[in-house]
Amino acid sequence: MSEATTYIAKVRDEIVSRDPNQPEFLEAIDNFFNSITPVLEKHPEYIKANLLGRLTEPERAFQFRVPWVDDAGNVQVNRGFRVQFNGAIGPYKGGLRFHPSVNLSIVKFLGFEQIFKNSLTGLPIGGAKGGSDFDPKGKSDNEVMRFTQSFMTELQKHIGPDLDVPAGDIGVGAREIGFMYGQYRRLNGYQAGVLTGKSLQFGGSLARTEATGFGLLYYTAAMLKDQGETLEGKTIKLSGAGNVAIYAAQKAAELGATVLTASDSNGYVYDPNGIDYKIVKQIKEVERGRIKDYADRVATATYYEGSVWDFDVDYDIALPCATQNEIDGGRAARAIQNGAKIVNAGANMPCTPEAVKAFKQAAVIVGPAKAANAGGVAVSALEMSQNSERLSWTFEEVDQLLKRIMEDIFKESAEAAKTYGLGNDYLAGANIAGFKKVAEAMMAQGVI
Repeated sequence: MSEATTYIAKVRDEIVSRDPNQPEFLEAIDNFFNSITPVLEKHPEYIKANLLGRLTEPERAFQFRVPWVDDAGNVQVNRGFRVQFNGAIGPYKGGLRFHPSVNLSIVKFLGFEQIFKNSLTGLPIGGAKGGSDFDPKGKSDNEVMRFTQSFMTELQKHIGPDLDVPAGDIGVGAREIGFMYGQYRRLNGYQAGVLTGKSLQFGGSLARTEATGFGLLYYTAAMLKDQGETLEGKTIKLSGAGNVAIYAAQKAAELGATVLTASDSNGYVYDPNGIDYKIVKQIKEVERGRIKDYADRVATATYYEGSVWDFDVDYDIALPCATQNEIDGGRAARAIQNGAKIVNAGANMPCTPEAVKAFKQAAVIVGPAKAANAGGVAVSALEMSQNSERLSWTFEEVDQLLKRIMEDIFKESAEAAKTYGLGNDYLAGANIAGFKKVAEAMMAQGVI
């Protein structure tokens, strides 16, 4: 084995012995390590500096108790987390996820991925992630307010506009961001740049709501352009019905593609005429209903229980926008049989390693989350810039910057893959391109 291969194996063994019960984090580590051997072979100084050992250990991680009172007067307790993974290139930046599945392993996996996603944007932001095992579904506005105020009372000790700037993620939308910002302001005074994804009335950015979904399609369009094609006439199987999925469906329609499906945790709808994102938005964002309601309103749509990835229909592009590991090896095989040529990640790590392997063997192009869904954090960073300037940019200005950033991310990932002889392995290319900037910053800053 080469020195690089031996070193990677050594670091991985250390991580496994230290964190054996963190499967999501270990999966993220493996996905990353599988890509960067050629970089370490070219840069033995990274090995001597034990760069991977330092990069895979968070700079700091917090776990804290979140007590709150429900509407019945009962005291509930949840766990809160914040992992500030790497700040070599700028203040920590990453979302907060409220979902029953949240634990330290998931937060570490998301924070580790965020390092390279943020690096790829070309903006000066480091990687972090956080959240709680609190489930906002079925909770009243007052319950959500009491929980988020308690959560922020602890979190505010560790964040700030030039230190760590959280944003939203699954389960954390405008309502939750508003409540948390209000509590932060109550305790610390007005500091607009401490959270992103805010409402426009108090420092939010136009196009932030649309950013991840729009960015996913800008990235997909750049990928197709590299192949001499466009989105015009393409069919898309999409999972999810949240923020990313809704605005991905909107931009896909604007660029001439047809989105056939949308889903939530109960099931999915199929509409051969194309999903109407406006109806999905009304159901999920306004009414807080279930995707089943879509089929009750659209005559051409059919509702099915289960996973959309177990449904057979011919399509060109897969856009998984729901959650991690939603496509396994068996579902990847089905996607290949259905004709998928491109799989771009709207969610974080939506494909298992077995699925990625199957796609590569079938010459299906995979766009990783750290590249394909970086639009959200890119516009969050642009929101930070607007807050610092005390200015608000137009929707068109932000959208054009987003489009350029996503095109640049694809270009840098593609060039990195080609430089290291990896063809169109954009997953490896994104890992390498994101890693190199962080690695150079860490090397320049000494052993910290």
